[in-house]
Amino acid sequence: MNVLRPMTAKIAAVLFFGTLLFGAVPAQAQFFFKSADLTGPRVTGAEPGIVGPELPGATPEELSAALVWNLRAAINVAALQCDFAPTLRLVSNYNAMLKNHDPELDRTQATLHNYFNRTLGRGRPGQTGLDQYFSRIWSGFSVVSAQYPFCETAGKVGYATLFAPAGGLNEVAHNHMRELRNSLVPWGEQQFLFRYPAPMPVLKEFSNQRCWRRNVWQERRCGKFYAG
Repeated sequence: MNVLRPMTAKIAAVLFFGTLLFGAVPAQAQFFFKSADLTGPRVTGAEPGIVGPELPGATPEELSAALVWNLRAAINVAALQCDFAPTLRLVSNYNAMLKNHDPELDRTQATLHNYFNRTLGRGRPGQTGLDQYFSRIWSGFSVVSAQYPFCETAGKVGYATLFAPAGGLNEVAHNHMRELRNSLVPWGEQQFLFRYPAPMPVLKEFSNQRCWRRNVWQERRCGKFYAG
């Protein structure tokens, strides 16, 4: 069996930069050559799990407010967990969302507070219910195994909030909450779907110069290229 020695570093560098100049490469802040399609239909807020914990008896306005607050929570968590990818600009986009949409966020919080006052009672019961709800939706967007798809999706949605007009977070939340929820499930590369054989072969004596002759592996001298 003839096995060619891997290319030299110089040739590899030339090919690499040639790929950058002429070949297709992933877009900036894109973790995969082809990401999973996580888009979904517009939601109302009444769909199971779409606003986190259920809100029994919530009106359409209250469900819409819950969607907006889930949107804020998702981008906030992403800004904290995705700082390894600064080109997503999640921190600056989150801060811009707070600044540009402060009146809408205030109305959203007031609407949710009224819901818990109405359903649990005014005063401490309502405030406690609101605080617990906020804590649960924030923790619901904290991911580990699905960090890449979540960060990538949150970056996309973060840009949507950046360009939303005043009072437009509502539309962003309705249009993208399904996508954000879908991103919490682990996804990987979609272009090259293959599995490595198990167990992986172990390379033998790769650095042993006597096993190579004119960059060809000498099987008669050193045995098969792979052990096992």
